[in-house]
Amino acid sequence: MKKMIVSVLAMILLANVCIQENAFSQQIIYKDTQIQQAARSISVKNISGTIDTLVSFTTRHNLSTRNKPDFGIGAAARFIKKSLDRFSKSGVAIADAERIEYRAGGKNTRLGKEITLENIIYTVHGTDKDDNRVIALLAHYDSRSFDNTDSLIFAPGANDNGSGVSALLEIARVLSINPLPVTVKIMFLSGEEHGLLGAAHMAALAKTQGWNLAAVLNNDMIGNSRSSATEISNNTKLRIFSENVPVIETESMRKERVFNSAENDSKSRQLARYIKEIGERYVENLEIKLIYRNDRFGRGGDHTPFAREGFTSVRLCEYHENYDRTHQVVELVNGAEMGDVKKGVDLEYVRKNAAVNLVSVMNMALAPAAPSNVKIDISGLSSSTQLSWSAPEAGKKPAGYYVLVRETDKSNWERKIFVKETSCEIDISKDNYLFAVQSVDSDGHESIAVFATGGNLR
Repeated sequence: MKKMIVSVLAMILLANVCIQENAFSQQIIYKDTQIQQAARSISVKNISGTIDTLVSFTTRHNLSTRNKPDFGIGAAARFIKKSLDRFSKSGVAIADAERIEYRAGGKNTRLGKEITLENIIYTVHGTDKDDNRVIALLAHYDSRSFDNTDSLIFAPGANDNGSGVSALLEIARVLSINPLPVTVKIMFLSGEEHGLLGAAHMAALAKTQGWNLAAVLNNDMIGNSRSSATEISNNTKLRIFSENVPVIETESMRKERVFNSAENDSKSRQLARYIKEIGERYVENLEIKLIYRNDRFGRGGDHTPFAREGFTSVRLCEYHENYDRTHQVVELVNGAEMGDVKKGVDLEYVRKNAAVNLVSVMNMALAPAAPSNVKIDISGLSSSTQLSWSAPEAGKKPAGYYVLVRETDKSNWERKIFVKETSCEIDISKDNYLFAVQSVDSDGHESIAVFATGGNLR
């Protein structure tokens, strides 16, 4: 057993120690069979069927009826809940779906009046009782057309956000038969199109109930692969948006960030880099592009309320947007087809993007928790770098750690150095590089990286 552990870790180390600038470096890529098979089981047919059903409800506008069986946002909520209940009954994981109602709106709000909306939350409970981490996946299920006060007009929302909902339903199905050590909450949120209302409710709930929320992945518009106007067609790129300066930053946090030149190393940035690495490891024909801003100009998504509550959150979004389809009336204009209909959804692209979510969540859940108190010793001048950190307090014990290294002008971590202890010395200057540390288990599942800041060794 010890020989196998050493062999696996040595192989992973060899795979990652290469500097990326060397185009001729050979890399060994280790893939967990369970994660690989789970990703391959995501069904395009199921994704297609979910989008068809959501579109059939005509609209999922937040002001539409909750009472009709085949029209409006209520019908959509019941369809999602029924699907999740089916997964709970047929799966092997301990999982349950619940409706969480909340009051929203009022006079002088975007809704115009106070109403009741509901989020559908599918909880796949973790098997490790000593690890209370929670990972959250988000997708809003409401839709709208050009006039956001019109609750009756055809607003199919096939891509915005039928793509995200269909992806998360497939992930829920797959996780129901692939139990993980860590709890995963898959959230189908209402109220997004009227001010991120459902997400704000859940983020506040997570805060007040003290969830140990390790990561939040918001999926909003992950199905269009053809841009409007420029007519670029490409389903091999996915964007991940992440904040740089945390919205909750205090004065002491600001001083630490400035002192460590950590303007590009927020927790959300580390999560985005993690998803890129794991996603590209398992999902072929897809490049994950890190967009270093919280979201697109003038627009937002359901990850933002979670960021405002201090949780590490990112948004996954298609690389090319089609503005002829987003929030447009379904009609022909000068021969051009407008509106968010299913024809504008690339089903294979949705499958790949769903797989990115799934493999990232599984790898994170199977890994030990991240280390803490990661410090660079700055008590003296030297040409080497001394680092120390604390082992995670709960969950499985790490088999070791990866020290990550990159030059200060680089976006992604360039090297991984395997260390068994909770400290090390590296013969390169701390003034010329940035560092972070990950926990890793004997099978090579690594945690999210924790950025190293200047301090004295314990």
